[in-house]
Amino acid sequence: MLKDYLEINPGVQKALDEGKPVVALESTIISHGMPYPQNVETARNVEKIVREHGAEPATIAIIGGKIKIGLTDDELEHLGTAKNVIKTSRRDIPFIIAKKGDGAATVATTMILAALAGIKVFVTGGIGGVHRGAPETFDISADLEELARTNVAVICAGAKSILDLKLTLEYLETRGVPVVGFGTDELPAFYTRKSGYKVDYRIDSEKELAQAVKVKWEMGINGGLVIANPIPEQYQMDKAVIDKAIDEALADAAREGIKGKDTTPYLLAKIKEITGGDSLDSNIQLVYNNAVVGANLAVELAKLQ
Repeated sequence: MLKDYLEINPGVQKALDEGKPVVALESTIISHGMPYPQNVETARNVEKIVREHGAEPATIAIIGGKIKIGLTDDELEHLGTAKNVIKTSRRDIPFIIAKKGDGAATVATTMILAALAGIKVFVTGGIGGVHRGAPETFDISADLEELARTNVAVICAGAKSILDLKLTLEYLETRGVPVVGFGTDELPAFYTRKSGYKVDYRIDSEKELAQAVKVKWEMGINGGLVIANPIPEQYQMDKAVIDKAIDEALADAAREGIKGKDTTPYLLAKIKEITGGDSLDSNIQLVYNNAVVGANLAVELAKLQ
C-alpha cells in the first residue's frame, strides 16, 4: 500500500534503480529554519552541491498529502513561501497525509521517509537533542530516538548549540548511536567547531567512513550514525558572541512560554535577530559543507554495494 502515499521523483528513482548514490535532504530548514528567499536559495544550492559531487539529491517533504522523495523547483518554492506548512515529526506523519496537508520533514521524519525509499545517507544542518532544562521538562527531540532505530547515516554540524550537548551525547550513548567526528576529535557545536566534548570515533575520509557504515548494517546492528562535520573555520562564529545570543534567546523563549516543536524555530529566528544575521550566514555555510561530505559518503557507499 506504500505506493498510495509515496511519490519518488523520476530522477531519484532512476538513481536508486541503478544503484547510484542518493542523498536525502530535509525540508524543515526550508519552511521553518530560514527566512525567504534565503531558504529556497539554500535548498537549491545544496541540491546543486550534491550533484556536483556525484550524487542525486532527494529533498523530502509531504505536499498535498503525498510523501515526496525529491522535489521539483516549484515544490521547493512552495515550501519556502507557504504559510500552512506543518513541522512534521514521526507522530505527525499519518495525520498530515490523511488531511492531505503540507508537511516539512524534520530530521526524524526525513530519516523515516528516506529509509522507506531505500536512501542511506542524509544531510542536514544540525540534529535535535536534549534541551536545556530537560531533567525537569523531559524535552528531548524525537531525532535521537529515530537515530537509535533507523538505518540512515546523518551528516550534520553536530547538535544545535541551543541544546544541552553533554546530555545529548549521554542519550546517544545509551541508545547505542555512534557519534563520529569527521576530521575532528571533538563534537562540533553547530555555529562553532568545538564544544569541549569528545566524539566516539574520529574518521578522516569518506571511504573509511563508508566501510564502517557498511559493516554496521551488514551485521544487523540497526540504527543510524551521527557524522559530526565541523563548520569551516572561516565561517564559524565567535563562541562568546553566540553563547550570549543563545542565552538571550532562551530567556525570551521562557518568558513567552515557547515549548515543544516551536522551540527550535523560535530560537534560531531570535538568534539571527540578535546576531544581526551572522548566525544565518553561518547556518547556510555549514549546510553546504555537510552536503559535500554527504555526497562523497554516498558515492563511496555505492561503490561497496
